[in-house]
Amino acid sequence: MHTLLHPETLAYTGHQLRSHWIFDTFGLLGDAVVAFVGPCRVELSEMVDRVDVAAREPIEAARMLHLIAEHFDRDLTRAVLRQRLLMAMIAEQLAEHERVPRLRREGDDLYANDRKLSVSIATISPVSTLIHVGLNVDPTGAPVAAVGLEEWGVDAVELARELLTAYAAEMESAHLATCKVRAVD
Repeated sequence: MHTLLHPETLAYTGHQLRSHWIFDTFGLLGDAVVAFVGPCRVELSEMVDRVDVAAREPIEAARMLHLIAEHFDRDLTRAVLRQRLLMAMIAEQLAEHERVPRLRREGDDLYANDRKLSVSIATISPVSTLIHVGLNVDPTGAPVAAVGLEEWGVDAVELARELLTAYAAEMESAHLATCKVRAVD
């Protein structure tokens, strides 16, 4: 699985959540996960979550750590499970920071008490499944009570490096686990 930490600020608008965006933008062909830091503003017209659209709840924050993963299979349930695994991995990584309070995962979102740390979605395209995770760095502008990594002194770029490595290793390990077993009758 390819990984890339983009060093420049890049705004997330929701337009990036499409097949081959990673290839078109970074030249990485095949399963990949990329990370970048930048503002987030997703208009209702770009949102994938139909419940959030119906509730007219746009997504916005001054600065987020974004992760976008693309897997070239078309199993949406598998994508949702990968998304939730990634969220659990994020909570594990953040638990190692002494200033981060105990986080609560509800489905595909992370909370510190009643303040939301993340946005996340998994979806399907004609050729792949896609995951977007946004972790607030500076939650200014968020339409809900939110918390950001800056408040805890967590370096978003260093966290991104850790998560890219851990996610790619987890996907490789899962693949190898399917290769080592024999079929049963």
